[in-house]
Amino acid sequence: MPPGSFFYGVVVLMLTAHLPSGYVLARLVPEGHGLLLPAALIGAVLPDFDMLWFHFVDHGSIHHHRYWVHIPAFWAMIAVPVLVGLACFARSLLAPAGIFFAALFLHMVLDTIGGGILWGAPFSDHLYTLVHVPATQSHWVLSFLLHWTFILELGIWALALYLWRKRSRI
Repeated sequence: MPPGSFFYGVVVLMLTAHLPSGYVLARLVPEGHGLLLPAALIGAVLPDFDMLWFHFVDHGSIHHHRYWVHIPAFWAMIAVPVLVGLACFARSLLAPAGIFFAALFLHMVLDTIGGGILWGAPFSDHLYTLVHVPATQSHWVLSFLLHWTFILELGIWALALYLWRKRSRI
């Protein structure tokens, strides 16, 4: 992702399906805990808070998916002891923590589609991606918006809106 103003970072966050994917994840889990939805929403967007560092400190010098918050191995090393600890000592927080980490990993899965994630870290510095989105437009945001993979993001938004409407009618 090339450097640019903070506005472009905000645009990217709004255009991606990370937040609605967290909503969908929370709504597909049976009710039972008031912290499920907030935990899923925070986990779904947390990795992209690195955009602040990317824009204001790094000035776009390296791809933000190379920061530690986008490395699955880092989160796995955090998730295992946290979930085990909660299972032993605070079982009531296990479901929110589980959905938080599930949303984090869902974020990285979604980023793998067209953005690239370091799935092999720390043993490999290769950004794994399923689809290459070529720079076909004058601005990289347009290249993503006009690529066929954006249909997947719209589908996630549509599912989230459907679940929200269905829930609000009850």
